[in-house]
Amino acid sequence: MTPETPLHVLVVDDEAPARRKILRLLRSERGVQVVGEADSGESAISAIERHKPDLVFLDVQMPGADGFDVVHGISDAANTKMPRFVFVTAHDRYALRAFEVHAFDYLLKPVAEDRFRNVLRRVREHHSQGGDVSSSRLRSLVEEVLRERGFAERLLIREQTRAFFVSVRDVSWIEADRNYLLVHSGAKTHTLRATLDSIESTLDPKLFARINRGSIVRLDAIRELLPWFHGEYRVVLHDGKELRWSRRYVSRRPELLKTF
Repeated sequence: MTPETPLHVLVVDDEAPARRKILRLLRSERGVQVVGEADSGESAISAIERHKPDLVFLDVQMPGADGFDVVHGISDAANTKMPRFVFVTAHDRYALRAFEVHAFDYLLKPVAEDRFRNVLRRVREHHSQGGDVSSSRLRSLVEEVLRERGFAERLLIREQTRAFFVSVRDVSWIEADRNYLLVHSGAKTHTLRATLDSIESTLDPKLFARINRGSIVRLDAIRELLPWFHGEYRVVLHDGKELRWSRRYVSRRPELLKTF
């Protein structure tokens, strides 16, 4: 690596002391340029898309959107360069096993200086040799962790230059709109590039139900079910919105009729 091609680094941690320690260690290294820092999953995604760093030190355990959500969000972005991720974690043995298989490297908190330098040396070598970052490996990591974790707890929404998460418990219903989904959350409607089939598989069936070809509804958002024609039902939400529960999809979840 030459001085003309510094390693561009982003530091992500919700705890300021942890960020400061890594930033202090980076300042003592030649050929490193810190392009920014972030204290949440949302700000991390925005910073990665804006600065396109070569390396991200990424905290795993953050409130709300965690490190896995960040990687998932970046791997889904079509025009974002995939950086090298060094995961930083205080514990989580499962994550460490996954990192050893899929991630570039990891650091345990509190970060040891010798370990930090060894990790950074490996990143430098990989970067100087023009090594590509395998998005497929990172996607495998995320999918593995999400399977272990369970169903999705939040959805990543991209609107112009913003990226943010919406809790699935704040979503009342989701409707298909060609190649997009319209996610209705309170008085707001967000656009998500995905299919209804793909999103349905990530949602907990105890919380959500597919009611027709184009709609998924959160069960807690339903005020009442009204019998309609030919074994179908009108689904009335708490906000007054009415949807149709088709007979085909009633047959998939007949147990729900007993709860209303």
